[in-house]
Amino acid sequence: MYKKRTNLDVDLNKLLDNPKFYQYFQSLTEANKIMNLTRIIDIDSVYYKHFYDSIVLTKCVNLKHKTLLDVGAGAGFPSIPLKIVEDDLNITIVDSLNKRIKFLETLTNELSLEGVTLIHGRAEELSKKKLFDIVTSRAVARLNILAELTIPFVKIGGYFIAYKSINYQEELEEAMNAIETLGGQVEVVEEYNINDDEVRVLIIIKKIKATKPIHPRIFGKIKNNPL
Repeated sequence: MYKKRTNLDVDLNKLLDNPKFYQYFQSLTEANKIMNLTRIIDIDSVYYKHFYDSIVLTKCVNLKHKTLLDVGAGAGFPSIPLKIVEDDLNITIVDSLNKRIKFLETLTNELSLEGVTLIHGRAEELSKKKLFDIVTSRAVARLNILAELTIPFVKIGGYFIAYKSINYQEELEEAMNAIETLGGQVEVVEEYNINDDEVRVLIIIKKIKATKPIHPRIFGKIKNNPL
């Protein structure tokens, strides 16, 4: 049975003092005028619901000199904020929409971020020869589908970390078979407050054994017949 922790210490405001976050906010809101990157555009909400939410992970996992794959990062969450606060982190982002990858290319150049690889494509099309210390995904799909798009790319001993809402319990139970089949084990669920009225969680899944080479299947099979 996994552990559940509440009141995660997330006093991360000092990290948000980095001027790159304000530059990120400006680039995001400007690009959002011509493409649909986010519905959240006021500065307080962007800082707390995107930036703050992304870097909560630094309180749970050591990112120094690690490799991280972000599946379906959209406008760069959580991987770009994590890269801003942990420069030694090497990140790879895969997203199915080329316009988002183009935005991230411009953004990473503007922020002078190195050690960033951007891939236009689907996660299940990635080479399984490339394994990562950490795989993340935020607001992409239900966990029973997401598990097969992520866990195969985690090194044994590494972690898949899913960013979810506080109403995660049914979704997690639904995904337990997939997680175990793919070689994962739920280690802990961390609850944290974004603001006074919103609680979110990190579901931290450790890779404890190798995934069978048939996974991930093509997306149609994953979606129509989850594990």
